[in-house]
Amino acid sequence: MDLKSLRVNGKRLQGSLEEMAKIGATPSGGVQRLALSEEDKRARDLFVMWLKELDLGIIIDDMGNIFGTRPGRDKSLSAVMSGSHMDSQPKGGRFDGILGVMGTLEALRSLHENNIETERPIIIVNWTNEEGSRFAPAMVGSGVWTGNLDRGWACDRLDINGNRFEDELIRISYKGSLPAGKWPVHAYYEYHIEQGPVLEKEGKRIGAPKGIFALQWYDVYLEGEANQVGPTPMAGRHDALCAAAEMILKINELPQRMGGNMVATVGEIQNYPNSRNIIPDRVHFTVDIRSWDDDHALKAWEMVWRDFDEIATRRGCPIKIEETWRVEHSPFDRKLVHRILNIAEELGYSGLHMVSGAGHDASYMNRICPTAMIFVPSIGGRSHVEVENTKWEDCEAGANVLLHAILQSANEK
Repeated sequence: MDLKSLRVNGKRLQGSLEEMAKIGATPSGGVQRLALSEEDKRARDLFVMWLKELDLGIIIDDMGNIFGTRPGRDKSLSAVMSGSHMDSQPKGGRFDGILGVMGTLEALRSLHENNIETERPIIIVNWTNEEGSRFAPAMVGSGVWTGNLDRGWACDRLDINGNRFEDELIRISYKGSLPAGKWPVHAYYEYHIEQGPVLEKEGKRIGAPKGIFALQWYDVYLEGEANQVGPTPMAGRHDALCAAAEMILKINELPQRMGGNMVATVGEIQNYPNSRNIIPDRVHFTVDIRSWDDDHALKAWEMVWRDFDEIATRRGCPIKIEETWRVEHSPFDRKLVHRILNIAEELGYSGLHMVSGAGHDASYMNRICPTAMIFVPSIGGRSHVEVENTKWEDCEAGANVLLHAILQSANEK
């Protein structure tokens, strides 16, 4: 058949996404499918069943990453890989991550039912713990696979309840026997919702980001002095929560103080003993700093660290800070980025060259092979929340671009 006329089955893609959305569904239309939870296991089981229906060679490594391989004509050639993740944020959205896995699955289904052979193998992948919402940091599965994170360190990560990453992987029966480790990849594509407002605002259907922001994650621990709130005068208190509150405002002010070109967020906080009539004596909170400019982000952290030190000293609350994660900005392969924009134009979709402020497994894959991403609009720019939504016709359009990008790369000698 004429490959240029090949398209995915949009209704089937919608059906796959809706079936996955039932797993961990929340009352307000989102999903809660935290990494290595029972919901994650159910999604994995369904995914593996669908891979078997396409007669793909299935590999599960010791980080729980799932790979499905469709052979190419030339076994000596490295594969084209595409995928994303199936874990979600707490009360997250039903498109984040899963669209990239289901979009790739639909592309493979289209090739399968049309008996289309490619020169190179094609591999679909589900990466473990991309979100990092249960086990920090994010992108653990791809980080270990690409050699950017230590396997032992990753296996020992704990969730808020003290559950260990590797133990939970074993519990859900997804710790494979193959050691997680990279192999040659010809090209990597990741299809995703934008998670921001730009495409919708610009009236564009397909986004081709030039790369991903640098990301820095820190964990901040403060110690105060607990006491009964009534008899304890305000003067002389060592209130860890008040110290944290000052520091959190410093983070919120950071981008403006640095002259823009970044975002900074405190997204998680634990207060102890968390009783209304006890002065807090321990606080843990997280810091997330992102910028396209690596040096700019580091200078911002140096500035805010000085603020933190001053506040901790003034309030008599000793501070400890851990750098949990740092990823440099990732400029994608120009050839693949332009390929995506050209395919979009050929298929009649409007396109936009942009940048990704969100982190993705593509950031690590970019270090080992040519990499690019395909974005489709997020309605209202909302993501990581239950109201996250994307039009079904946009999901189909992005999957068509992905299908042809994979085909072009998979037929290169």
